[in-house]
Amino acid sequence: MTKNTTTRRLELGYILLIALIMVQELLIYWKMYLNQSYTTLELMFSMATLAALLFGFIIPLGISVVLVFVFLVSYFVWLTTYAPLNMLTFSWMLLIPANMLIAAFIKSGLIGSKRWMERMIEMRGTSPQVDIDTALGNKEALADTMQKQSNLARRYSERYGFSVAMFKIDFLPLVQESLGSQLYSRLLLELSAIIQKQIRYEDYKFSISKGRFIILCPMLGPENLQMLTSRIKNAMMAVNFLDKRGHELKIVVRAGALVFQKEQFGKYEHIDQVIAALERNTETDLIGEYI
Repeated sequence: MTKNTTTRRLELGYILLIALIMVQELLIYWKMYLNQSYTTLELMFSMATLAALLFGFIIPLGISVVLVFVFLVSYFVWLTTYAPLNMLTFSWMLLIPANMLIAAFIKSGLIGSKRWMERMIEMRGTSPQVDIDTALGNKEALADTMQKQSNLARRYSERYGFSVAMFKIDFLPLVQESLGSQLYSRLLLELSAIIQKQIRYEDYKFSISKGRFIILCPMLGPENLQMLTSRIKNAMMAVNFLDKRGHELKIVVRAGALVFQKEQFGKYEHIDQVIAALERNTETDLIGEYI
């Protein structure tokens, strides 16, 4: 069940419930207008409609259907034998079951929405996330990809390797102040597109906040890493972007990179250690040995 489907079901259920309540109120007022009276029996049936709403929310849908069937049969027998014949009496036969079924319908929608949210929270905890707009993975996605690439590189060290590089926007507070939140988000979109044009299809790109971008490049050795990082850094700094005053934005990007080394894997076992090593290399635009 998708979120949109669940939302539409809830909207439809509440619309039907409000419509039923309006019809019920109209019938009651019309009865009082015609006869200037409202009997105890009619009051009991009015309370029964509220009880039907409560039962519809509390009891399972299958039991609600059975109760509705029993009510309809019993009410029809009572209607053909002892019931007073008027419009309000006929309406109870439809309003009470409708209230119970619609309440059960709304309840099932709420349960579906709850399960959907629980599933999404569970997936957030287990699955890396990729932003739809920027196509940038987050820190959890980076950690997951790093783990997979490290396992491959350690298992097939003679034939497989990878490199990682960080690109960090320098003087970030000044950049954010000159752009504002909306323009800064657009800048991230633009920088993501620039990075994508410079890397291969099989490469990965990530954003870990604070103006930091990380790329992971399988089968890229140190001989090509320097050229790639320089090309990406220059392309990012050459971005044509206007700040909120209409002036051309000038950004400074620092780059740092690491190359996989099997014998040093234990040195950077956790993703925070890898990020810290990349941060240190951005301070001097270095390419270091990795893990």
